[in-house]
Amino acid sequence: MSAAQIEISEATPLDTLRTYVSSQLSEVDDVIYNLIKSKVKLIPEISVHTIASGGKRLRPMLTLASANMCGYKGSAHIDLAASVEFIHTATLLHDDVVDKSDLRRGVFTANKLWGNKESVLVGDFLLGKAFELMGSASSLEVYRVLSHASGVISEGEVKQLEVTGKIDIEESEYFEVINSKTAELFAAACEIGGVIAGIPEKEVASLRSYGMNLGCAFQIIDDALDYSAKQETLGKNIGDDFREKKVTLPVIIAYKNATGAERKFWQESFDKNTADNPENFNKAILLMQQADAINETIKVARDIAHKANQSLQIFPDSEIRQILLDILEFVVGREF
Repeated sequence: MSAAQIEISEATPLDTLRTYVSSQLSEVDDVIYNLIKSKVKLIPEISVHTIASGGKRLRPMLTLASANMCGYKGSAHIDLAASVEFIHTATLLHDDVVDKSDLRRGVFTANKLWGNKESVLVGDFLLGKAFELMGSASSLEVYRVLSHASGVISEGEVKQLEVTGKIDIEESEYFEVINSKTAELFAAACEIGGVIAGIPEKEVASLRSYGMNLGCAFQIIDDALDYSAKQETLGKNIGDDFREKKVTLPVIIAYKNATGAERKFWQESFDKNTADNPENFNKAILLMQQADAINETIKVARDIAHKANQSLQIFPDSEIRQILLDILEFVVGREF
């Protein structure tokens, strides 16, 4: 077997997607880095830092991939993918301030390095640039989709603040948070690819459904990893959700299956200022293992990923459709 064959066999679906849209993604990067230029030097410094540490670039790649799958031949998807990335980066800046996070993917966050005020204001700057780019498609529907997504994401953040520390929330409230905070931008990123391609409404709705379910599964796995991954693998402080009293699906499942004494532990951990105690976090992991909460959480994510898979069946078989289907397996099977 040749070295090239070994590389192909070890490539993840995310690598394959990135290769497929590589030339277009390079154009997206050009748009992004041109637009964050400013005479106020802190703006490009914080922007570049956050974009570089922001993750996999999955959301803008979904916009490019969706447009390609739908046969789009124009160039507006480049600016729209950049707009999606700006929205995502702005939410990262704002989230890290709200959550008081110090690390993102193993790198110090902007609020840790430059301060909260600076992070929030640069986030606002990037949102402005995102809206600036939306006009490239000359489509009111694109404006509607992306502006709606921006509002829903903010609602999700506020909803999360409302339920933080409330150990007895229903699963429906948890899904309300993650659908708004995370899945909505995945949905919008896919949807606009279909909108600019001019495909039928039923197919646009299917793209949105794929993105929504993909994003939901993505966040559920992220929440599971906070109790099961290694810090050096995940690139953030393991146990942040526990310390920040975020009631995620693994906690909901563990609490639902807990005995009286175990429920008291969960209640005290989320009601009082005891979550910073490392022993409490270790006990939380032990109780999750006893309740099989992580495996149950992953099962839920897989069921949702299956719904995303079904949404793409409306489209004819193609290389890019298969890549998007493979991304689902990558998301639910990831360790980072």
